Amino acid sequence: MIKVFIAGATGWAGSALSKGVSENKDMSLVGALSRKHSGENLAEILGIEDVNIPIFDDIETALDKTEFDVLVDYTRPEVGKKNIIASLKRGKKVVVGTSGLTNEDLKEIEDVANANNTSVLAVGNFAITVVLLQKFSEMAAQYIPNFEIMDYTHEDKIDSPSGTARELAYRLSKVKKPNVHISPDELVGDKSSRGATVDDVQVHSVRLPGFVISIESIFGLKDEKLTIRHDSGAGAEPYLKGALLAIEKVGSFKGLRRGLDSVMDF
Repeated sequence: MIKVFIAGATGWAGSALSKGVSENKDMSLVGALSRKHSGENLAEILGIEDVNIPIFDDIETALDKTEFDVLVDYTRPEVGKKNIIASLKRGKKVVVGTSGLTNEDLKEIEDVANANNTSVLAVGNFAITVVLLQKFSEMAAQYIPNFEIMDYTHEDKIDSPSGTARELAYRLSKVKKPNVHISPDELVGDKSSRGATVDDVQVHSVRLPGFVISIESIFGLKDEKLTIRHDSGAGAEPYLKGALLAIEKVGSFKGLRRGLDSVMDF
């Protein structure tokens, strides 16, 4: 039985995962983090079942009062990093669902995991279709040296680019650095309109009502173009299966791994 603690358990994705963990015969949801609902019973809030799942307002208190094996973090980048490092220092395993952590953040987290002989699986987006988009895009980048990323989410998402876009840029840059046809110094007009350069890849972030999470990798050659796109609907169901798999697999290695595909068979 894997004892699971979820930070951000009352949020959109966290609440769906909380219910999924509680229904999984191989897992037990033993605690949660939510400042808004601190001191309450998560089971009562989400209508899970007649058990007590205590909610805490900070990770240090939770670590002192709750025994768990795996932390799943679904919070904001600055809060998530604190939760992750504190848990790793206590020897806990961590699944990162928080969006917006940088390469530098993940390197710091990796060092803490290695120092404490434990493991972190940094995913950000658990949808299987996103995993496939990442893999197909890596394949395309081997043959097409011209590519950029479009990142679409709802209007109130505070991190930009999204964690999904950051991870995709990181992966593509490891395959190949894209061609630069016009250098920043040669651009005329507002240079910021070309988006942000993330790991040498141009990323353009759109924040508008009507989007949940969408991501596009666009590849171009003379007289031809390839677009690989993922779109999420309003429900959190697409992320549940992948998150449960991440919880199961995070103990199968030591150190840091990035992406759900790193623990899947491809």
